[in-house]
Amino acid sequence: MGEERFDVMVIGTSQGGRFLPLDLAKAGKRVALIERGHIGGACVNTGCTPTKTMVASARLAHLARRAGEYGVRTGPVSVNLADVRERKRAMVAGARDNYASRLTQDGLDLIEGEAQFVGPRTVEVNLSDGGTRTLTAPVIVIDTGARPKPLQIAGADGVPVLDSTSIMELHEVPEHLIVLGGGYIGLEFGQMFRRFGAEVTVVQTRPRLMPAEDEDVSDEVAAILREDGINVLTSAKPERIEQLDDGRVRLTVSTLQGDQQVEGSHVLAAIGRVPNTEALTLAAAGIRMHDNGTIEVDEHLETSVPGVYAMGDVKGGPAFTHLSFDDYRILRATLLGGQRTTTTGRIVPYTVFMDPQLGRIGMSERQAREENRSVRIAKLPMNAVVRAIETGETRGFMKAVLDADTGQILGATVLGTEGGEIMSAIQVAMLGQLPYTAMADAIFTHPLLAEGLNTLFGSLDT
Repeated sequence: MGEERFDVMVIGTSQGGRFLPLDLAKAGKRVALIERGHIGGACVNTGCTPTKTMVASARLAHLARRAGEYGVRTGPVSVNLADVRERKRAMVAGARDNYASRLTQDGLDLIEGEAQFVGPRTVEVNLSDGGTRTLTAPVIVIDTGARPKPLQIAGADGVPVLDSTSIMELHEVPEHLIVLGGGYIGLEFGQMFRRFGAEVTVVQTRPRLMPAEDEDVSDEVAAILREDGINVLTSAKPERIEQLDDGRVRLTVSTLQGDQQVEGSHVLAAIGRVPNTEALTLAAAGIRMHDNGTIEVDEHLETSVPGVYAMGDVKGGPAFTHLSFDDYRILRATLLGGQRTTTTGRIVPYTVFMDPQLGRIGMSERQAREENRSVRIAKLPMNAVVRAIETGETRGFMKAVLDADTGQILGATVLGTEGGEIMSAIQVAMLGQLPYTAMADAIFTHPLLAEGLNTLFGSLDT
């Protein structure tokens, strides 16, 4: 078969990649959508959907154990991880089938297989059911995402090391889970499995957890995890790992006090993610990459080859589903609306789904001070929020960074129950360019968590 000509090719079906080809096909374009795995990308299959489903199970186990604090009597609480896994699998299958069922638009050709560039605008697909197809198009969008970074320390090849995908397929609760990495993924899984009943040790190479956050936030997160019974080791660099005769594993870490050994039943490597670019043979198309394998793009998401774009995690930057979706909006405007929308100036929120949640928007205090901005800091402990007190969820705090001259909100961190939802209320105020006084004087329903924003921002004028 010779070259097949399309108007647009989209490689990958993550949050943005599954919507953009539909819009293009509805607009009359002939579109090829290429997927080597499951429809929906990491979010649906190995990321947001499965992990937050399991987080819900872990939180319910945690609340059940606390029932006596609320005057509710329960029996012994245990977790059947096989049942948790089946619930997770059902959620993933439903979401995957839902997205796959939408890809029936006339003009859209879903091709299952592995794509590789053989020229600037030509792709060869090794089909999943055998054979190849060669496709060409003047416009190509790369949306191949990322995957867990493998552990590369002495002995890692001889020890079964879990990643953020394989750990969700366990059918029994580990006796002792060693989590390598003190970032968002590692901490979500660490707390989750502690609540499932495992002993958990978190090993963080850096001096503190969540190093992108302010120091007071990192310290509070560490205190919360330790209160939950998690052993947290910081400034601890993994050096080697070995499997013992009884099947357990031994990890040796170097610390400021010398080498230390940690023994456990399972090891989770949550040390970052790497882009899915190696199979694409991007050099054949002349597409430039960064040293870490991510694809170089400009503010319009265009690569070094005109007409070839990249979106989502494969281009680097914050790996959030909602950011991938905004990439889709930018490309939709470019390819269908004739607009040159830009990524410049995007304010990207995020939430870490530990418990309590950590919601972040805009600048941290450290970032503001590094830019020599004149700022004011508002801070309120969650134990001063009426709703948090009533529900027994008083851990954490709210914190806002304000421009001292204009009163504009530059950023906020909410580490507290439903912290992501509270952060979103602050985000809306920032989008509307409201001064902090508007939040201080707003009438929020009593007793909602958002009512704490009155106190948070009002504290600056007392």
